[in-house]
Amino acid sequence: MNLDKAINIDDMAVLARRYLPRIAFDFIDGGVDGEVGLARNRQAFDRYKLLPRYLIDVEKRSQKATLFGHDYAGPFGICPMGIAGFFRPGADLMLARAAAKFNVPYVMSSASCDSIEAAMAQAPETTWFQIYGTRDPRITMDLIRRAKALKVRVLLLTIDTPVMAKRERNMRNGFRRPMKMTPSVILQGLSRPAWTLRYLMKGGIPMMENWRPYAAEGASANDVADLYGTETPAPAQTWDVLRLVRKAWPGPLAVKGVLHPDDARMCMDIGADGLVVSNHGGRQLDSAPTSMDMLPIIADAVGHRMELLIDGGFRRGADVAKALCLGAKAALFGRPAMFSVAAAGEAGACKMLEIIRQEISLVMGQMGWTDLNCAGPDSIVDLANLPPVTTRPASQNRASA
Repeated sequence: MNLDKAINIDDMAVLARRYLPRIAFDFIDGGVDGEVGLARNRQAFDRYKLLPRYLIDVEKRSQKATLFGHDYAGPFGICPMGIAGFFRPGADLMLARAAAKFNVPYVMSSASCDSIEAAMAQAPETTWFQIYGTRDPRITMDLIRRAKALKVRVLLLTIDTPVMAKRERNMRNGFRRPMKMTPSVILQGLSRPAWTLRYLMKGGIPMMENWRPYAAEGASANDVADLYGTETPAPAQTWDVLRLVRKAWPGPLAVKGVLHPDDARMCMDIGADGLVVSNHGGRQLDSAPTSMDMLPIIADAVGHRMELLIDGGFRRGADVAKALCLGAKAALFGRPAMFSVAAAGEAGACKMLEIIRQEISLVMGQMGWTDLNCAGPDSIVDLANLPPVTTRPASQNRASA
């Protein structure tokens, strides 16, 4: 299969599997422990069914989404993902440029290989920045300083990694620090010569550019990666970290990794502007509920007082539509974006975004939606708790026949 023949997100994963050695593919694809949470992330979408309305003029449909006061071309974007440059050199900037072309958010991870300075130079209107709290709070504050100086539009603070999870696929494959060239890893590399040649020509382990300023002068990529591994995760963090970030950051602030409604209220009370409802893509606590399970509960807890985004298991435009009905304003795609950019670079990232854009458009047409304001609780059915279908007078319909 080549890129032109890819018609859905699963096809992009197939392309990535053919390009990447197993140790790299599994790092993206894997979860934690027994990967039960990873499977539940996808199953959660089946609980909900979209309830269409017909005989509505849907020839013109708008996907415009307003997030934190800025208009974007769709209710979707790209999750923060670390070390993308390991899978394809320059991947972070490829994702940034692709998102800019589609006018949707790209959230750069502070654990990326390319720098936030480089991303903002190429995609200043659509690049957001994600940070973790660090053991040395001066690093966290300096990351915020850099984002502020660059006029980054939105800052995300990820809170759901107090400790490093047990990622068993990585353990079996030997994906750990320091990386050892075992016979198994060498054989995997030989089986994927295009990836291996590119990896070797770029000098092996890529530099984590966002962290280079905090390492000693002349530090190698391995030295910087070791520093990152020393500073994160930071298990002693408390709500004071969010308070410090809120005080230091003047722009829109979203907290990523929220699942408990009380935590959502606490974020709101401290002054966060939005939340990313997330179980870290099933990569932290295997027994955690899914993002879709908790989205309506969190939406009920904070109402319209915070902007809600969501990630975790999204693969289809219909998945995005379901999240919109349950209270989210946008969905972020993680693994699909990483698979796509790894397999085919910027063209792959653009292909993924185009697939999602087209699928959302088709779902809107089927649902009788002319814009995203049409999405709501009357457009979705919860199979786990079937409510009666509500009706209203024809004069109140969203659009006339």
